Amino acid sequence: MPETFLSHSEDDTVRAAECLAARLERGAVVLLYGDLGAGKTAFVRGLASGLGIDPDEVSSPSFALIQEYRGRLTLYHVDLYRLEEREVEDLGLEELGAGEGILAIEWAEKLAQPPPSAVAVRISDRGGEERAIEISATENVER
Repeated sequence: MPETFLSHSEDDTVRAAECLAARLERGAVVLLYGDLGAGKTAFVRGLASGLGIDPDEVSSPSFALIQEYRGRLTLYHVDLYRLEEREVEDLGLEELGAGEGILAIEWAEKLAQPPPSAVAVRISDRGGEERAIEISATENVER
């Protein structure tokens, strides 16, 4: 059953992600969907905070593609924005997702096939600072 949070600020978005992080287990994959500026990186900051990582360390990995942050579990933060779908296949994301940490992927719609056991987070801009954040299993989310 999908959960929906209404965020009125970046802090609300971070708190929603902290709640999710508390429930994630080693090897979890979080797929992030949303337009440019919707709050995907803010959500990853919340995941980091919930995993015991300083959220100020988290930045958009648009140019590095993958950032790694160490906490209670390692957080691998991936941004697929600048890649073509065929380039995504060469990154080896399956290995990161099967590892000891949490894999968070921004612009997950670029994945040819999302992992069936992943958690999908769809962030929709409602105008101003307001966002709707829907969290569900991947089988419940259309790309």
